[in-house]
Amino acid sequence: MALKLAITGRPNVGKSTLFNRLAGRKLALVHDQPGVTRDRREGFGRFGELDLTLVDTAGLETAKSGLEADMRAQTLDAVRKADVCLFLVDARAGITPLDEVFAGILRKSGVPVILVANKMEGRAGREGLIEAYSLGLGEPVAISAEHNEGMGALYDAILNAAKKAGKAPADETLAENPDAHEKHGGDEAEKPLRIAITGRPNAGKSTLINSLIGENRLITGPEAGVTRDSIAVDWSWDGRPVRLADTAGMRKKARISDTLEKMAVGDALRAIRFAEVVVVVMDAQSPLDKQDLQIADLAAREGRAVVFVVTKWDLVRNKQALLAQLKERLNRLLPQLHGAPLVTLSGLTGRGLNRLMPAIERLYADWNAKIKTRDLNDWLQAMIARHPPPAVQGRRIKPRYLSQTKNRPPTFVLICSRAKHLPESYKRFLVNGLREDFHLMGTPIRLIVKAGKNPYDNKTSRA
Repeated sequence: MALKLAITGRPNVGKSTLFNRLAGRKLALVHDQPGVTRDRREGFGRFGELDLTLVDTAGLETAKSGLEADMRAQTLDAVRKADVCLFLVDARAGITPLDEVFAGILRKSGVPVILVANKMEGRAGREGLIEAYSLGLGEPVAISAEHNEGMGALYDAILNAAKKAGKAPADETLAENPDAHEKHGGDEAEKPLRIAITGRPNAGKSTLINSLIGENRLITGPEAGVTRDSIAVDWSWDGRPVRLADTAGMRKKARISDTLEKMAVGDALRAIRFAEVVVVVMDAQSPLDKQDLQIADLAAREGRAVVFVVTKWDLVRNKQALLAQLKERLNRLLPQLHGAPLVTLSGLTGRGLNRLMPAIERLYADWNAKIKTRDLNDWLQAMIARHPPPAVQGRRIKPRYLSQTKNRPPTFVLICSRAKHLPESYKRFLVNGLREDFHLMGTPIRLIVKAGKNPYDNKTSRA
């Protein structure tokens, strides 16, 4: 079983850098600005023979209210649920009063604590390393997470702690985490359904996830831009594993000037690319803004199934009129997602929340649809008989064969004569027909047109 390792410390001591180092990938945002990490973020890594469930936490603060207090509560909750806690201090800055306060909290937690003196490259951190003994947490482990120094000593310390916790690695053990399981070809039914929750800032994305899972897992607040990292939350719905990705709010590109916000948006785009279903969350007070449409279009171009959610629906007065208007605008402005589910709900009260996951499940099934080639070609002949392709330059275009080459999203290949001359309007006619006749509403459909092979090519005529 994987060892759960919480990485804690005051702001800007290198927690996210160490998290990325142990995970073997750049998962968490790293920036010189203190307080980048807010929600706790989980990841998986293999450190030597150890399988680790890593938890990156926010910098420990002493505030008793506001955003900082929520960040502290999230961190302390991560410590309580951890098997081992890494307490990082900045050796170059030395021991601060804030380090001493939280060293006392960790001593009382009952969780095994490994004291880690980070930023030990060069000689500048020697005095801070000696000062770290005063925290009463044992001998500090000297490392530089950024320069990959001291990792051997850190591994020994974590391994000893794992043995005391009864989670020492067994021989030839497969890493028990979703990423490793997928690499080694686990059963498809055990893989989680990956859902990215996206939208503009302050649309209610984090509140929606908290309502779905039934706990305050993510920090929320009235101010925009609370979420920065894309936080993955594992959950189970009706016995099925689900991985929800909470993403940072995405504003118009022209309004983004801060480097940290650019990094957060880049992380959100990565979450969309790795998702299977993208939920576009919109505020009922200003739904279907141009930015909402651009996010949905991006998800469609990436080939992801898209569900639209309108939050704060309890604040709307004329609900039926607004709902009809939104459906009409969606079908008109996003024809490539014609018929996509539109769910209205209140993330705060939970009203309408029970309709979201069934809508996602139905759309996911359509996104995975596989249609028999015989059915496709019977349908193609009926479409041609009803509306044949137009003649181009006085010559007819003859569609001959249609087959589905892949799903996720449904992708079809049409073999026809003079393929380069088939009008885009006729391609849209076929795509819309596929969508309606095979019940593929709301999922992107890709149609590739190819020319058939000429049997007389590369053959010499007889003398």
